[in-house]
Amino acid sequence: MGITIHASFLPHNDPDAALAFYRDALGFEVRNDVGYGGLRWITVGPADQPGTSIVLTPPAADPGVTDDERHTIVEMMAKGTYAGILLATADLDGTFARLQAGDTEVVQEPTEQPYGVRDCAVRDPAGNLIRIQELR
Repeated sequence: MGITIHASFLPHNDPDAALAFYRDALGFEVRNDVGYGGLRWITVGPADQPGTSIVLTPPAADPGVTDDERHTIVEMMAKGTYAGILLATADLDGTFARLQAGDTEVVQEPTEQPYGVRDCAVRDPAGNLIRIQELR
């Protein structure tokens, strides 16, 4: 059985800021940008990995989410505790320098972790935690 990760979902609260971060700062390609009812779903991913994507979604779009849940989601996004993703690169220092040169919120500079990886952490414009590990 061959199972792969096709897409992962992260919320966004500003589609233009999300595009600036994922396309311009991280260098991902935009694979789809769909609007419906005043909301936008944006699919991005690394150009050399066409089978793996991140879908940036409006967090309040699910009709099954209550108003109280929407309020909680907005609060958690503002604190940066709602969602996150782990990325990897062969050039952690270069990637970090490019992100730091932009308007990216740095959570942790490149650090050798006690659990055997070297990584850094930033937040995207919606507050999602983005950890980036160095490939070894």
